Amino acid sequence: MINTAYPPNRSLVLIGVLRGAVYFLADLSRSITRSIEIDFISVSSYAGTQSTGKITLHQDIAIDIENKDILIVEDIVDTGRTLNALIQHFVQKKPRSIKTCTFLDKPSRREVSVPTHYSGFRIPDHFVVGYGLDYEQAYRNLPYVGTLPSI
Repeated sequence: MINTAYPPNRSLVLIGVLRGAVYFLADLSRSITRSIEIDFISVSSYAGTQSTGKITLHQDIAIDIENKDILIVEDIVDTGRTLNALIQHFVQKKPRSIKTCTFLDKPSRREVSVPTHYSGFRIPDHFVVGYGLDYEQAYRNLPYVGTLPSI
């Protein structure tokens, strides 16, 4: 769907949300057959297994996205607060379009309504790790997604 969602003569900018989306973005980018650019933004909103409700920007993108189509690539969308903050942040940079793509979608945790244009899997309300998702920076490198028994 992503391959055909944009006119073929325009580049698409994939913006990965660090650090969790790295694995998904790498696999996703290899499946896209059109011209793309890739950049990263670093934000945080979690402490342990709980969302703090506060979004902190650590590193902004380097690419000028004015009048370009962008696709925000997330590892997981749960409360929607981070994705909402990112959309608002990017609107200020005047892209042609903003769409979102997430590996995992946890709609039962939504506190803020956000669009998830492309979603890999909907999951129940469990804290998950692996394939980029972490618990205190551990378990990102697991080749699967799972839950931790003690959390």
